[in-house]
Amino acid sequence: MDEKITIIEGPPPVFEHVNDGWAMGLNEGPKHFVPALTRLRTFNGPALVERCYRAWHSQGSIELHYRNDMGLEQTVPIVAARNVSTDDGQVLLLWVYLDSEKVEIEMDTGEDDHTDDSDQ
Repeated sequence: MDEKITIIEGPPPVFEHVNDGWAMGLNEGPKHFVPALTRLRTFNGPALVERCYRAWHSQGSIELHYRNDMGLEQTVPIVAARNVSTDDGQVLLLWVYLDSEKVEIEMDTGEDDHTDDSDQ
């Protein structure tokens, strides 16, 4: 039986594209997946990380279960997890794989969307 971490309330997770070599190296198989990172506030991050480790240790898998922007339920496989304590509470870092056929990647070039061409 596959394990799940479910987002019960709040907005859908925001996925950030990951370009780390170790995350790319986990992507083996006939289907191409896009590695991504999401950050989730939680009350018990260490317990959630432990659930991930137990699933992987028993040769199982674990998925992130959430509702997307349109309210539809989705799941993505979790490939790595880490808990971080911050001043605002615990944050669960989850590295997941998104299906490349179903994901649209937005790139941030670090530049503003507009330029100021007005006379000064």
